[in-house]
Amino acid sequence: MKNILYFFLLISQVFFAQGRFEAGNALYEKGQYKEAAQVYENIIKEDKLHSAELYFNLGNCYYKLNQVAPSIYNYEKALVLKPNDPETLNNLKFAKKLTIDEIKEVPKVGFAKLIQNFTSIFDYNTWAKIAIAIGFVFLLSFIGYYFSTATLAKRIYFVGMFVVLIALGLSISAGMSEKSHFDNDRVAIVFSELSQVRKEPQKSANGIILLHEGAKVYVIESVAGWKKVELTDGTQGWIDSSTIKEVK
Repeated sequence: MKNILYFFLLISQVFFAQGRFEAGNALYEKGQYKEAAQVYENIIKEDKLHSAELYFNLGNCYYKLNQVAPSIYNYEKALVLKPNDPETLNNLKFAKKLTIDEIKEVPKVGFAKLIQNFTSIFDYNTWAKIAIAIGFVFLLSFIGYYFSTATLAKRIYFVGMFVVLIALGLSISAGMSEKSHFDNDRVAIVFSELSQVRKEPQKSANGIILLHEGAKVYVIESVAGWKKVELTDGTQGWIDSSTIKEVK
C-alpha cells in the first residue's frame, strides 16, 4: 500500500513540477527573467527531479540578467545531466565571454588526447548501453557459430565474434574511463567578485592569482574552510571555500 501511495505521490510531484516549469517558461518568453529564474530556483529547492532543460533555462535567465557566475554554474549543471549538448555548450561559450579572467586552457596532447576525444563522444551511461547492445550481438554471433553446420558460416561467425569482442572491450573501457572522469572531475565556479588563490590554506599566505566572478576551477581537496584548486592552465593553489560553488 505504501508503495502505491509513493508512486502516486511521485507522479503528482512530476506533473506539479512540470506545470511550474511551463509557468517559468512563460515568464521567460515575456522577458520577465528575474521572475522566471525564481520559479526555476524554487523547483530546484523543492523537487528532487531535476533536468538538464531546467538548469539550461535557469542559465539563460541569469545570462539575460548579466549575472555571470550563476549563468555559467547552471550551464555546467545542465552539462552534467546532458553532456556535450551543443546548445548548452554554445550558450556557455557566450557566458564565458562575460568573465574578466582570461585563463588559458592547457589541452592534452598526443595519445592522451586521442583517448579523451574517443571516450568523451558519449557519457558513461551511454557507453554502458552500447556495451550491453554489443554483448547481445556477441551472444547472437556465438549462437550462430554453435548451431551452424557450414564451415564458411562458422568462420564468418567466429571472425564476427572476435571483432564484436574487441568492440565490447573498447566500449567497457571507454565507459569506465568516463565514469572515473565524472567522479573525479570536481568543477567549481567562483561566485565572489574577487577571490584570491593562495599558496597555503590561510589568509596570511602569499597570493598566486586573483580570480573574478565566473572563473572555473577544479577542486582537488578540502581543508577546514579552504579548497585546493587547479585552474585550467594547470596553476594550483588554495581558495576560500565560501567564494566558490561546486557543480556536482
